[in-house]
Amino acid sequence: MVGGGRIAVAGAPAWLPALQARVRVTALPTGPGFVPRLTDLGPALLLADASDEAGRRWISAARANNATRRIPTLAVADEGQHAAALLAGADAALKAEELLAAPEAILRQYARPPDPERQARLGCECGSALPPGAREGVRLFNAGEYYAQHDVFEALWVETEGPVRELYRAVLQVGVALYQAQRGNRRGALKMLLRSAQWLRDLPDVCQGLNVAQLRADVRRLRAELSVEDGEVTPFRLREVGK
Repeated sequence: MVGGGRIAVAGAPAWLPALQARVRVTALPTGPGFVPRLTDLGPALLLADASDEAGRRWISAARANNATRRIPTLAVADEGQHAAALLAGADAALKAEELLAAPEAILRQYARPPDPERQARLGCECGSALPPGAREGVRLFNAGEYYAQHDVFEALWVETEGPVRELYRAVLQVGVALYQAQRGNRRGALKMLLRSAQWLRDLPDVCQGLNVAQLRADVRRLRAELSVEDGEVTPFRLREVGK
């Protein structure tokens, strides 16, 4: 970890064992489910082997998805592949021997760990009461009025300047996912749940009285249900702690 942020490595490149001997990293299997796994982890940096087209494909996949495109990505390959890696979407590229010569310094240079000041402010804002507009959004959500709740929470998100605004964005996206699921658009619903996961991940378990931990669990369950073709989809309510 660098500055409190996880470092992810796509797949199992040849240089991974040497890197793991020096620093703590998380290897993420490539293949189906790579982007959801990357979203759930939310690393401060993604390292990806870019020595061939197959490796560069995972860089492009991470960069193309709204849930993961903000994650800094560092490509590792011989110099001849650097241009292709940058074209695939990597923020920078370097050779494996450069990375292994000074891994701590390299990772610190390119990683984007959580901002402690922002996290402290988020914790403070989450300790306040749910504003009236958000209460109306919760009421609409729990009544199954997912289209209407979107407008309410979107207005709150636009009006709010502090990091707690991500609570409103996450909830409205979950509501949109349930709306899409009701209409039979399972792919669209999964896409929205993945986008919401990046905001839910960094919230405290309780924020403005809402049980975010339970919401995350409900979202994971819904993602699993939507991943099964023709499986039953079970809607859920937003819950307030102590109620």
